[in-house]
Amino acid sequence: MKRQLFLFAVMLFGPVAFAEVRLPAIFSDHMVLQRGTDAPVWGWAAADEEVTVAIAGQTKKTVAGADGKWMVRLSPIKSTEPLQLTVSGTNALKVQDVLAGEVWLCSGQSNMAFRVSQAVNFEQEQAAANLPQIRMFLTERKTAKEPQADAQGKWIIASPETVGEFTAAGYFFAREIYKELHVPVGLVHSSVGGTAIELWISAEAQRSAPELRSEMEALDQENRDFDAAAATDRYRKALARWKTAAAEAKAAGKPAPRAPQDPVALQERKTGIGVLYNAMIAPLIPYALRGALWYQGEANSTPGRANLYQYQLPLLIKDWRTRWGQGDFPFAWVQLPNFNGPGRNWPLVREAMLKTLAVPHTGMAVAIDIGEPDNIHPKNKQEVGRRLSMWALGAVYGKHCETSGPLASGHSIKGGNIVVRFKHTEGRLVSKGEEVRGFQIAGADKRWVPAAARISGSSVVVSSPEVKEPVAVRYAWANNPDCNLYNGAGIPASPFRTDDWE
Repeated sequence: MKRQLFLFAVMLFGPVAFAEVRLPAIFSDHMVLQRGTDAPVWGWAAADEEVTVAIAGQTKKTVAGADGKWMVRLSPIKSTEPLQLTVSGTNALKVQDVLAGEVWLCSGQSNMAFRVSQAVNFEQEQAAANLPQIRMFLTERKTAKEPQADAQGKWIIASPETVGEFTAAGYFFAREIYKELHVPVGLVHSSVGGTAIELWISAEAQRSAPELRSEMEALDQENRDFDAAAATDRYRKALARWKTAAAEAKAAGKPAPRAPQDPVALQERKTGIGVLYNAMIAPLIPYALRGALWYQGEANSTPGRANLYQYQLPLLIKDWRTRWGQGDFPFAWVQLPNFNGPGRNWPLVREAMLKTLAVPHTGMAVAIDIGEPDNIHPKNKQEVGRRLSMWALGAVYGKHCETSGPLASGHSIKGGNIVVRFKHTEGRLVSKGEEVRGFQIAGADKRWVPAAARISGSSVVVSSPEVKEPVAVRYAWANNPDCNLYNGAGIPASPFRTDDWE
């Protein structure tokens, strides 16, 4: 009987009920379209339904496929005035206040999720945030076992009332770009605190990488060993106890205890291969971007996992670029800052980030001097955003500015000295302090000792009386190093080493 009613409804209402044109959530009021490119617009309709897309004086037509999917590509939009995007089939959709500008994807873990309201000098930043041409699409945080077609979220206009919600690193980046280019900037913010990089890369790409085979097997085994039913049962009992305790605390005028967390959700966020890619990246593809910004790595810094980051970060970049089909779109990240990090190997993750600069059209904001030794979420995101913007302005937009801190570009051994050459010196190397600090040197015995260092043009000469025949040198090779080498633009040198010892 139910099946008969369903078929009758399809026959009676099908042409109307199932023909409505729909758009992904990212195509909504206040959106920013990437300027200067053939930006895709896509959605769903009835099979074989004709769909018309109009904006800024141009009209594009297409027909939905058998699966109901459709897509058009807009001709490049040059206007910076607010526009209306109209999509019509048997119904019509109107997206208001659309701007054409520069669109950047912002992703990673908690330091990208870190909001402007948490940053240093928030009151001053809030008062100055009347910047309606800076906007952010905030993707709803979810996981999924398979790639999703859509991700819920909304576009937010930067204002004193809303700026506190923005990703701080992304907002301060966007503000610098806006100041220099005077065009709208859109941020597509898709990040989740406490998450490892393997959650953000498609499972297909990771399972095809031989360097990650053992890691994939270990995560699969951990998931097989996890008893979801037992964990859920314990969680329900703990939740019931918490509700009672919370009610008692409220009655007594006391703060409620912290609620227990769903262990199944936590397990998925810990070991779910590609689950954030599926839910929070795949639905955004192929939205036109200028590039991507990445702030992550803390969750992958445990000694047993840090060595894999040298394979994972390049894989993430390749995977996203391939799936977007936009060629080698620019991609930059924030190198992990200084932090005490007991039980962590931050130098190895920083090194992996440094090595990944070998991937074309990439950049790195060195942050070794703006962390907080005892706070994994440093508040000075203004400088993080500024350094990312310097890379973008110089490397992507062709402005004359330094794009990086000093990077070691080679070394030679001369007697008892190791001479390290640097690029990205912006005309000179400087030390903030009388002596250059942060260098270590070792001989064939692999025993590291603090070294004296002096600047010689674009090189640093390193030596120690304890090491007569040096073979290797390291700089800022510690979780929270004491180091002070900068370039003429005031950006610190990246940590590095010349050895490959354990």
